[in-house]
Amino acid sequence: MAQVSMTVRMDSQLKAKFDELCSQFGMSANTAMNVFAKAVVRKRKIPFEVEGDTNSAYERGVRAIRSIRAKAEAGELPDLTLDEINDEIRLYREGK
Repeated sequence: MAQVSMTVRMDSQLKAKFDELCSQFGMSANTAMNVFAKAVVRKRKIPFEVEGDTNSAYERGVRAIRSIRAKAEAGELPDLTLDEINDEIRLYREGK
């Protein structure tokens, strides 16, 4: 796939803040823009919120997944089929 360049114009203060937050996320501003563009195309909407603190939804999610993985590896969780896992995800998204 050919790569092309894109220029984004923004206020210098906004750019500085954006660069700082991207750094907190562990990525460059260029990478963040690519992540954003791919997600918009895939979901056909503005699909996500990114937070800069360590208690962001993303960080909480990562911690939860790591905790569940550790419990599963220790044999502390029942085996689930893919359908059961998807049902759990659906219920969570519905707030049940």
